[in-house]
Amino acid sequence: MREIDSKIPIELPLAFFYFFYFSLVGVYVIFMPKVLLSFGYSKAEIGIVYAAAPFMRFLIPFIFRRFITLDHKVFLISLVLMLLGSLVFLGTIEDFWSYLIANLLFGAAMGISLPYVETISLHKLSKNRYGKVRLYGSIGFTVIALWLGKVLTVPYEALYYLLAMVFFTLLSGAVIAHIDRDTKMETLEENKSFSLLIYPWFWLSLFLMQVSFGGFYNFFTIYETAHSISLEITSWLWSFGVICEIIMLYFQGPLLQRNLLTIIKAATLITAIRWLILYLFPDSLPLTFASQSLHAVSFALYHTAAISYVFTLYTQKKLAQQFFLGIAFGLGGSVGALLAGQIYGENMFLIEAIIALLAFVTLFGHARRKKQSTSGADSYDH
Repeated sequence: MREIDSKIPIELPLAFFYFFYFSLVGVYVIFMPKVLLSFGYSKAEIGIVYAAAPFMRFLIPFIFRRFITLDHKVFLISLVLMLLGSLVFLGTIEDFWSYLIANLLFGAAMGISLPYVETISLHKLSKNRYGKVRLYGSIGFTVIALWLGKVLTVPYEALYYLLAMVFFTLLSGAVIAHIDRDTKMETLEENKSFSLLIYPWFWLSLFLMQVSFGGFYNFFTIYETAHSISLEITSWLWSFGVICEIIMLYFQGPLLQRNLLTIIKAATLITAIRWLILYLFPDSLPLTFASQSLHAVSFALYHTAAISYVFTLYTQKKLAQQFFLGIAFGLGGSVGALLAGQIYGENMFLIEAIIALLAFVTLFGHARRKKQSTSGADSYDH
């Protein structure tokens, strides 16, 4: 079995995992809000549902910091829980409270699985190679967006696709766990020394940046179709953004050799401009496509630079990635979803632009704080 393991390049199962994981994210983010509308959910209820999973991703790292070590067995359990959660969706979607509880289970599992794989990728792959493997997630997202945008007619079909993508994510994750089963894990004692308060301004910026994505992730489809753009064209808008993301992931290697904090600042400012375009020109298809092209920077480049930067800040690598997902996509995504459900309307993306601008400003506080640090490891910027 060891000989077989050595013949399987880690890039292959990682690529499959990213492809299917972000395919399920595509179903969940692009199409499920519209499905919930068809079942009579209000926009505020959709915001609450889409706050549930991110909130669990926020709580999970605090549990792992005190009580659990993230190893290959825990990773496999999380994938099984994702599958169970997607099965429960089928029987609960017509009842708000039951479906909300199922989303809590689903979100907790997601808060474990992706940080595990991201840490393995950052350990095993160079920055240049990471982007070329991670882009398979973007391809999966694009494929499912285009396919379902064309064929989806019955609301329950989206749930069946979600279940299938989770199943294939489990299979590819099982291969990764088998290959990585002997990797030395961080101990609970090491994890207990982890502190967010060392770099508070940086974590605040991550949080605000993802809050600003609340309207986009949860209401972009509804927002565009409300401005006379068809669901099929909206799926092309999603896909175009991800195609730009794929191009960036493939070619971003040389950029990531530069100062990561500077890249994060630039990407955050560009994100504020992106939301401002959507606010000012909601009916303009060319300008909406232009705003989607900025996804290459506001998601792809920002995400890789941020997780690489976090990887250099802490010795507890897996826990740091869990907190990255928890603070940003967890707490930030949860608050962003709730806020978007409340502010949905003509001014939604104006508010999102202001929040992204605040995320940009707080990075200067982090830079000053970090400059004062006398630790060689903590002052590493690239």
